[in-house]
Amino acid sequence: MLQSPTWRSALLGYGGPCLSLSLALAAAGCASVPPKPAGTLSTYGNLGEEKGKLSKSRTYVDGLALVGAKTARIVPTSFSASARQAVKTPAERTLVTNVLDRELCIALSDKYEMVPPTQPADLTVRAVITDIVLTDKTMAGVSTAVTLGSGFVLPVSIPRLPVGLGGLSVEAEAVDRKGVQRAAMVWGRGANSIQNSPLVSEVADAYGLATKFGSEFSQILVEGEEKDGIDLSLPSRQSVKSWFGGEHKYPACEAYGRAPGLKGVIGGHFGAPPEWTDKQEVKTAP
Repeated sequence: MLQSPTWRSALLGYGGPCLSLSLALAAAGCASVPPKPAGTLSTYGNLGEEKGKLSKSRTYVDGLALVGAKTARIVPTSFSASARQAVKTPAERTLVTNVLDRELCIALSDKYEMVPPTQPADLTVRAVITDIVLTDKTMAGVSTAVTLGSGFVLPVSIPRLPVGLGGLSVEAEAVDRKGVQRAAMVWGRGANSIQNSPLVSEVADAYGLATKFGSEFSQILVEGEEKDGIDLSLPSRQSVKSWFGGEHKYPACEAYGRAPGLKGVIGGHFGAPPEWTDKQEVKTAP
């Protein structure tokens, strides 16, 4: 199953009662990862109350201040000290932070001209992974085998087993040229049996959820407001092109490599870890 941003994941449950059923099933078989502040935001006083069903978040956005912003840059995502200790290797940490930054860059390109981190911009976006729950690779492998096996004898595949699911918590903000916070989010979400494929990697769920966070935070920066419910708007042409592994709209996004696209979908169907399908040399942004 596709690890996806808002517009793609929305299609999984679209359809009135079907949406409610999908949400109920997902909530019944999911890991619980609440938003976890880590003290890296310039202020937490602007954040609203916690909202959300699958994703839990506290959000702030100053839509009027964002109207005049034309350019944006991304400070490479980092781990808090406690979250860093949970991930065994630098390569696994880089895999998660890179896909988060790539999603931010692709999604923000719909409104802003994306520039390298070293170049001044109207908005500076920075995110920190504050908590991570690792995926149980053994149970992910079992789930993949069960799902594939059921597809040969049943009209529909059995959902992922609700055991050993991972999760992710992230906080992020966008500040203007004077360092004033114009948007912020403290976000947490656990993987669920319906929307997250069982990939055989300890950071597989965190990898998929990093994309989800990047999409949700980018949406409030692009729209200038927090929207309730699922976004069913169609993706832009440039975001579809980038998702299929094509050239990014702005050269600054090339620093995060190309998305695996269909290769990732096919690999995910057979439980291949994202380290295989998104294996590329991550360039340092100029």
